[in-house]
Amino acid sequence: MGSQLKTNCDVHSSAVIDPTAVIDPSVIIGPGCVIGPNVHIGPETLLMNHVTVQCNTTIGSGNKFYPFCVIGVDPQDKKYDGETTTLEIGDNNKIREHVTIHRGTGSGSGQTVIGNSNLLMVGCHVAHDCVLDNEIILANQVMLAGHVQIADGAAIGGGTGVNQFSAIGRCSYVGGLARITKDVPPYMIVEGTPAEVRAVNVIAMARRGYTEDQIEAMKEAFKRLFRENGGSITQRMLGVLDDLGEHASVQHLCKALAASAQGKHGRSHEKK
Repeated sequence: MGSQLKTNCDVHSSAVIDPTAVIDPSVIIGPGCVIGPNVHIGPETLLMNHVTVQCNTTIGSGNKFYPFCVIGVDPQDKKYDGETTTLEIGDNNKIREHVTIHRGTGSGSGQTVIGNSNLLMVGCHVAHDCVLDNEIILANQVMLAGHVQIADGAAIGGGTGVNQFSAIGRCSYVGGLARITKDVPPYMIVEGTPAEVRAVNVIAMARRGYTEDQIEAMKEAFKRLFRENGGSITQRMLGVLDDLGEHASVQHLCKALAASAQGKHGRSHEKK
């Protein structure tokens, strides 16, 4: 064990830890874990048995990594040529069994970022250059391609595949086994293959403190933007903003839809 590892850290004798790793004394590291170079692990974090953290990874406090996670490994990108890239994980995340999270790429942002209080269930994959905000739930076997961004409070059902550069909006819900090829609007429920907007995610909005008036305004915006015919989506958005624009959530929805329309194939983070 290296000089950076605190002597009173609870580490199983079978763990392998690189000398450059910086690990808080309160961390617990179980049997068979492997911690590589330039890894920083914050207070009160638990690594159960057989967790791998390859390199260049910063992990915050209060995280829990379940058996056979593979964290901070090289990206699966043919353009990647060994350049130094990073993974940053915040606080109080639960990373379940067999989750894989890859570092960024030199041709992308150079980093993959996971925020706080997220739950990644068994077998999820988070590819290079993804950004996950806070309080997100990924159910079993969710597959995120590179450069995906997921906003606060979103939830994705099991077995869903998300195309590179897609954005999953705030408080949205994606039904299981969906195929996501473009942005998911904030506050919406999206299901199917190909996925379509089905309804407002009322439960998520209520849980995050949105008022009844704000939820009713979002229901009206949903009806006018996704269910009514006549006029272009731009014209319908202008009408919604004229009538409901006092609600910040409605403004956010319309801004997201406009950004998606400007991106490649409905993906706001991918240039045409």
